[in-house]
Amino acid sequence: MSSIQLNRTVPDFTCATTSNEAITLSSLKGKNIVIYFYPKDNTPGCTQEGQDFRDQYADFQAVNTEIFGVSRDSVRVHNGFKAKYDFPFDLISDPDEAVCKLFDVIKLKKLYGKEHMGIERSTFIINQDGTLVNEWRKVKVKGHVDEVLAAIQSL
Repeated sequence: MSSIQLNRTVPDFTCATTSNEAITLSSLKGKNIVIYFYPKDNTPGCTQEGQDFRDQYADFQAVNTEIFGVSRDSVRVHNGFKAKYDFPFDLISDPDEAVCKLFDVIKLKKLYGKEHMGIERSTFIINQDGTLVNEWRKVKVKGHVDEVLAAIQSL
């Protein structure tokens, strides 16, 4: 499966979420979607990013937007992370990296001098018609959610 390009329709996909049901992209047509990819639950940057989306969740809902966080963590681990920080949105478990590969977020990373393949912090906006209309790669957490909200509000 090749990765999706900006201003193209996102292929339908189904994945496991913390709502204990599989979510299918096509079932969300008519809503704007923010999908943010992050490396790992319960790490400082990932926690802060989730909290920032949580704190502005009502503002996203006001402009017909659903938020989904994605990492390779299991649904069980996601459920604990979601409960611990009271996230009002679902987290998607992508252990086989199918959704990560669709959005081309698996990159070579370095940690303590060692190289490994991991999720590059990235965010994508899919509009109500299912078209990828905005993307941020190599995201820095501070101020990021404000940028995403402004982009959604301008659709």
